[in-house]
Amino acid sequence: MSGHRHHGQDSAASEPGPAERYARFSRHRKRMTGAPARFQSKLPFPLDDFQLEAITALEDGDNVLVAAPTGAGKTIVADFAVFLAQEQNVKTFYTTPIKALSNQKYHDLVDRYGEDRVGLLTGDTSINSEADIVVMTTEVLRNMLYERSSTLTALKYVILDEVHYLADRFRGPVWEEVIIHLPASTRIVGLSATVSNVEEFSDWISSVRGRTHLVVSERRPVPLEQHVLVQADRHTEPEILDLYRHDGSGKQTPKINPRLVSRLAQLDKAGQERIQARDKGHHHRHGRGGRPERRMGERYRPSRADVVDELDFMDMLPGIYFIFSRTGCDQAVQQCIRAGLQLTTDEEARRIRHIVDSMAAGQLSKEDLKALGFSQFRFALEQGFAAHHAGVVTLFRQIVEHLFELGLLKVVFATETLALGINMPARCVVVEKLEKFDGTGHVALTPGEFTQLTGRAGRRGIDDIGHVVVVDHRDFSPKTMAALSSRRVYPLHSSFRPTFNMAVNLLNSSSYSRARDTLDHSFAQWEANRSASELEERIETLTSGLEDYRKAAQCSRGDLIEFMRIRSALSSAQKNDRRRLKRQRFTSEKARDRAFRDLDRHIDQLREQERNHPCRQCPDLPKHLRWGNRWIRMDKELQRTREQYESKTGSVSRQFDRICQILADLRYTRPVDPDDCRLTRKGQLLRRIYSEQDLSLAEILDRGILDDLEPPELAAAVSGLVYESRRGVGEQPGERAGYRAPGLVEAMEDMKRQWSQVQERCDQAGLELPPELDFGLGPTIYDWACGDSLTTILRDSDLTAGDFVRNAKRLSDVLTQIVQVEPYLGRGGHHLARTASIAADQVNRGIVAYTGVE
Repeated sequence: MSGHRHHGQDSAASEPGPAERYARFSRHRKRMTGAPARFQSKLPFPLDDFQLEAITALEDGDNVLVAAPTGAGKTIVADFAVFLAQEQNVKTFYTTPIKALSNQKYHDLVDRYGEDRVGLLTGDTSINSEADIVVMTTEVLRNMLYERSSTLTALKYVILDEVHYLADRFRGPVWEEVIIHLPASTRIVGLSATVSNVEEFSDWISSVRGRTHLVVSERRPVPLEQHVLVQADRHTEPEILDLYRHDGSGKQTPKINPRLVSRLAQLDKAGQERIQARDKGHHHRHGRGGRPERRMGERYRPSRADVVDELDFMDMLPGIYFIFSRTGCDQAVQQCIRAGLQLTTDEEARRIRHIVDSMAAGQLSKEDLKALGFSQFRFALEQGFAAHHAGVVTLFRQIVEHLFELGLLKVVFATETLALGINMPARCVVVEKLEKFDGTGHVALTPGEFTQLTGRAGRRGIDDIGHVVVVDHRDFSPKTMAALSSRRVYPLHSSFRPTFNMAVNLLNSSSYSRARDTLDHSFAQWEANRSASELEERIETLTSGLEDYRKAAQCSRGDLIEFMRIRSALSSAQKNDRRRLKRQRFTSEKARDRAFRDLDRHIDQLREQERNHPCRQCPDLPKHLRWGNRWIRMDKELQRTREQYESKTGSVSRQFDRICQILADLRYTRPVDPDDCRLTRKGQLLRRIYSEQDLSLAEILDRGILDDLEPPELAAAVSGLVYESRRGVGEQPGERAGYRAPGLVEAMEDMKRQWSQVQERCDQAGLELPPELDFGLGPTIYDWACGDSLTTILRDSDLTAGDFVRNAKRLSDVLTQIVQVEPYLGRGGHHLARTASIAADQVNRGIVAYTGVE
């Protein structure tokens, strides 16, 4: 497992310097021969310099990391890797963070290489898995590596699209697992956004994979113009003002447009005057239908329909209109319909209807389409607009994406999920607000998020300029927008952390010490080590400073530092310890009184020591105390810095140690010698469970809690492990026909008790706690597994169709995992696996079974 890492470290040391790399690149530019020349001959356009540099390094056997803006042409480098693999008769895996991207890339490659040479693996879809070129989600590749799949044979190139996704808190760690565990002979092609610490990320890849060539391009093929859309009131037309001033030649400068600042000030003043007039009773600010006009503080907020209408008038469409709310996206479509907007010609509307009907034909039943509001969806499309978010079912999202790519759809109202890699460039990107709701409150967009959103603006080969429009809103500031739009201002940080499933998979194929060593090579530990080196320097500085203060604080009467320590301990006991005891819970009043008596006794002893210390009688004590207090403050800072240093060094492997202790206590592992262990039957069971609730589900299965359930009951029970309400833990289900069967009620209670025990162990070990069980989806899943129609399901639930499908797919995946772990279950394992298989089929039907790759 670790062989390739040692190779990587040796290779990194001999990596060519910038001068040698540039010379090598220049030679290839002058005489493009070999594979790059053959590849170039198949393209209808010349390669950019950064593309040529990347493919040259790849042909020379390097790993390659390409960091460039959206739309710059990074995927050309990935396409060359596929081309090179085909020439060398080896395999290529193309990994993406989401299934939609995998499906899209699969179709692109099929068009180029044919169905027989391209495969697709996304968890719920398996097509031609042994093909020379396989597109997959990153989780699928991670699972292959742990299972040592034969599909890995002859694998030479792995493309990691959107590799900066490893910063994602929930799914990001998978990327690091893949980078660490890929065979030494495999070359990585990483495609990333232009993050500020990409050099550091490249250095880490070199340390674990060997020689890695970094290519950074910050040039956008289509330059961006930044604008702000304002409106005085509902009776006036919106205005689109440039964010930046332009020079005499019309080029954008870095200075904020004074006309924009002046206009916002005018609107503020006018709005304030309206409010004052209204408050005096002279003017009632009402809009259409007697409704109060919308305003942000003093300025009027433009309506979505007015924004779209203005963009259409200014010939800035097609556009993507980012609204950070699913409900907001759906409402925007209805608002445009009510406003009577039509952005398409009659011919375009007819083409849209034909395409939509052909894409929907045979995919879902008429009843399901009716339940999904297909007629209303199609009508909006014919007018030129649609919503795109996770609550929209896959078929509808694919229709929206296809129509937008064809240029027939003019405006897509989308949440930020659309910004992740899907090929939907637009002439214009609209951002409704520079803040979003993150689940707990409204937070400002980060520069990285803003860059990801606006990266869709400007279609290469079609537009000379891409437009970014921010709609005026409460607390909007041109300076804030300008700060967000600067380049390379957001860093890439690891979200890696060991999990129980990861631990048993590591231990299955390596010794305990080697598994620990593997984790020490994670990007998370790499970052921690760099931080620790800075702390180490700080510790040396503080230690030297303490010695200087100690010398300055010399007292002829006694040890002043000892005296200062006593005074510090006395102060802490009087303030901190007493405050801690007041908050502490005691088993009895007697125990509480005893604790306070002990503290008072300790404080009296410290007072006595302080009062009788020889330094107390020194005539120069005030002067000494000045130096002594400085010593105390610096000593406290040194202790804090040492604690931070200890927490950084080996932090990932220490988490692994705590996880392994829990696994040993619960008998997932058994010791074979003082420094190593082996997996038990339970450990082999846990190896095959890929879920945030991995340990809880393993314990539930091992204890037979689910053994006696019927298929719909099993589906309902297991849904509690995968469902997470968007509004927090859902209400516990009430009575519903057949749902509250005694066996199911008992199983859910046992599951909650088992989860509580796992949570308690994690809490005691200082590990991240597993998500709470949420049975709020249970009744809906039960009815669906019993055969209810989609119409009934959506009518009786407040879920969107997209949310229901996504959760049902996740549930089906976990039920399939239960089927696959049958050899490692107890006596009731065969019956449970058979029940899980039936339940998976009952859940994975109709719209849930639709994959969209046909």
